[in-house]
Amino acid sequence: MRFSALEQSISKPSRVLRLDSIRSRILFFAVLATLVPSIITAWIAYGHLKRSVNDKVTQEIENSSKQSAHAVGLWLKERLVDLRTFAVSDEVKENLEEMQRRSTALPSQRRLNDYLSSVRQRFGEYVELMVVDPQGRVIATSARQIRSVQMPQRWTNDVLDDQPALGDPYRDEGLDATLVVVATPIHPPSGRFLGALAAKISLGAVDQTFRQYSPSDSGRIFLVATDSATMGTIVSGRGTGIRLSPSGLQQLLGRDTTLANYRSFDGQRVVGSMYREPGLRWAVVSEEPETAAFRQVMQLRRLMLLLPSGLLACIGLIAYFLGLLIVRPLDRLTKGAAKVAAGDLDVDLPVHSGGEVGYLTKMFNTMVVRLREGREALDAANETLRRKNDELERLSVTDGLTGLYNRRRLMETLNDEARRSQRLKHTFAVLMVDVDHFKKYNDTFGHQAGDTVLTKVATLLREATREVDFVARYGGEEFLILLPETGMGEALDIAERIRTRIAAEVFHGRHMTVSIGVAEFPLHGETAEQVVGAADEALYEAKREGRDKVRRAGLKLVRGKPQERAG
Repeated sequence: MRFSALEQSISKPSRVLRLDSIRSRILFFAVLATLVPSIITAWIAYGHLKRSVNDKVTQEIENSSKQSAHAVGLWLKERLVDLRTFAVSDEVKENLEEMQRRSTALPSQRRLNDYLSSVRQRFGEYVELMVVDPQGRVIATSARQIRSVQMPQRWTNDVLDDQPALGDPYRDEGLDATLVVVATPIHPPSGRFLGALAAKISLGAVDQTFRQYSPSDSGRIFLVATDSATMGTIVSGRGTGIRLSPSGLQQLLGRDTTLANYRSFDGQRVVGSMYREPGLRWAVVSEEPETAAFRQVMQLRRLMLLLPSGLLACIGLIAYFLGLLIVRPLDRLTKGAAKVAAGDLDVDLPVHSGGEVGYLTKMFNTMVVRLREGREALDAANETLRRKNDELERLSVTDGLTGLYNRRRLMETLNDEARRSQRLKHTFAVLMVDVDHFKKYNDTFGHQAGDTVLTKVATLLREATREVDFVARYGGEEFLILLPETGMGEALDIAERIRTRIAAEVFHGRHMTVSIGVAEFPLHGETAEQVVGAADEALYEAKREGRDKVRRAGLKLVRGKPQERAG
């Protein structure tokens, strides 16, 4: 009793897991014993490596943004120090004061332009050096001609406080470079504020610095604005002028010790870090594609997936050999019984072992042989009955002499076509064909010759019509042709072709003719019977007019001849 209760308690979950066979139970426990420990071990190793790689990538990208920001800050300070040195030059102060005192100061302006040009030639990072008056107008430049310049916002306040003015970077398409305008005050000996020394500086050196500090070949570093009005706008590199997405900017600003994961300005999924150097109006963003940054993690993940797959393959191979040795004979017997139960008697199981399983296999094969013999006898009887039924069905719908469909099958097809054409708003035509003077021919040459004429006319009708057309013997020497999807014009053409074709044939040394009546659905009737009646009426009209003619229902028309009259 205890064993029965235990067996029932185990069999219930086995049925839920579909572990009814011996092979499935062996395979299930082998999978549990092998895969579970290996998966747990691999998952723990994957977690450790993922954290290690994540820490490494975080440190590399954060160091990249910090070092790049320090380098940019140092580079900009050096440029501002140089600019301030140029501004305190006696050449600048004296010539500027001379230009302020005199209304005509072309010599002073020329000397100032020459000085700015010489400085510009020695320091290639300056695209243009300019001297501007307190109103921001350019009064001297290192360029060939004086052009207006967009000074930084509140630049006068900055230079009056003896601070350098720093503008927003912008893209100069003519130079294919990103430029920034900076200005420093000019204080002559008199102490009056006469203007500022401004410079357009190329950020190309910044981009080169960024390439040096890039975390990898696929990574990139760029500057973004941090002012409230232009927050998140890229101010260097090929993305100049593009604003980072709000979600990406929020993650960069709000990150703690982990990397920000966001979609960059070009739509690529990246991980990045932002750092702002004190004294700079911009922040440095260092980012790397997520797939490149965590390539090692992804490779490990694929390895973790391949490991269970390999183990499963090994377990499956072991289970296969166990099945060959233990459960395959029983499995063959079970499958054979299932096939026989489903009606498949083409079963002959091999007997490779003795004992109870071998004896059962032999008895099973004997039973299948007897069932197969009984089925073959039954199938032979059914085949004979089917052939007779097919022959009866064929005889019931075909004409025994011409091989065409008979009147019964014709009316069924006509009714179906009428319903279909009425539903689809289509048309069809009916040709009623009658052999002229057939009774006279029959009396002259005999019934066998008449049967030959009918058979040959039926053959000509099939050859002169399309595969989709329906040709039937209506009765006696009358034939009816159904032309689906055909209007009156095309039907008259087909009827004339039939009339001409039959008139050209020779029957026992003489020519035979036919008269044809043509009707169209639904023009000449809304039912199959009405359309056939209209075609029959047109046929008799052709007979009355001398035979060997084509007539349409409702209109007396001689095809191929100029005679025409209303019906």
